[in-house]
Amino acid sequence: MARGNMNHLLKQRMAATQQASELQVSNDAYQKIFREAPLARSSSICEVPLDRLVPFFTADIGFKPYPPSKLKAFAEQISEEGLMVRIIVRPAYNDVYEILAGHNRANAAKLAGWSEIPAEVVEADDARAIVIATSTNLIQRQELSIIERGKAYRALLDAKNRNGQRNAAVQEQTFGDSRQRYNARALVAEFFGVTEYEIRKAVKLTYLIPELVSILETAPKQLNLACADLIADYDVDSQQAFVEICSIEGYQINKATMQHIARRCPPPRADRQALYAAWREARDKAVERMTAPPKKITFNRKRFAPYLDGLGSDKEIEALFLEFLQERAGRT
Repeated sequence: MARGNMNHLLKQRMAATQQASELQVSNDAYQKIFREAPLARSSSICEVPLDRLVPFFTADIGFKPYPPSKLKAFAEQISEEGLMVRIIVRPAYNDVYEILAGHNRANAAKLAGWSEIPAEVVEADDARAIVIATSTNLIQRQELSIIERGKAYRALLDAKNRNGQRNAAVQEQTFGDSRQRYNARALVAEFFGVTEYEIRKAVKLTYLIPELVSILETAPKQLNLACADLIADYDVDSQQAFVEICSIEGYQINKATMQHIARRCPPPRADRQALYAAWREARDKAVERMTAPPKKITFNRKRFAPYLDGLGSDKEIEALFLEFLQERAGRT
């Protein structure tokens, strides 16, 4: 078999494996997180018109599309090789389909001039749709930012908690107080191989307003993760003050400053002018510390070694130096 044919065959096999894994991974995730198997519903494979596709709107899962340069390269690739892995969609309304997996594939196909795209159409309720839309990305895309991961985790946790509330109501009617509860965050953490702390930290950052998210992701020196974590405790109006603080040229907010602000103006709500005042106070104290004379005087011991030998311990040398200074001050 020619090398080109062999490579194409290998790509087809890899694509078939990936195609099967997208739904399988989501089914495994659903069963692990929701403690039940997804309802067995048939799916169909067909060509879906690109103008009948809408982005995932069921929940804010936060995944960013490919940048223009990467999308262009992807479009060129599928123009030459075709689309190896079908997108996954579900019926939405009036012959329109919601994309559950494959937003970048759909965008690349549009850029390549396609009018239709191969799709697997599945019947999925909102909970399963969220799992399909998040699980493969969380496992396969290592370049996801902490905000993107946080939004995906948050969507899963919200779906799990909504499902848990419905189940609890049913169990309350059926079994009284004998129901068993599960921690949603622990289940999500276990499936995706992360810690509950990582999930809690990522989800907390999703409460930042968009302006602060932009600073965090594009100018991390102006706003680092430790400070962003503290700012996320404040409400939307209070966070607006931090946008201006983080945008001041030549100044970088740090954790000590944020801790001072949080002591002076505890979250979740704080007056903006009070926040500015606390920030100025922290900044002035930092300048004062930087310009204050050092509490200790140090010398290069090697330079003074010929004179220090035989003078005794460091305490005795310190006493001699102090005596010298006192005598000198007395003479002036």
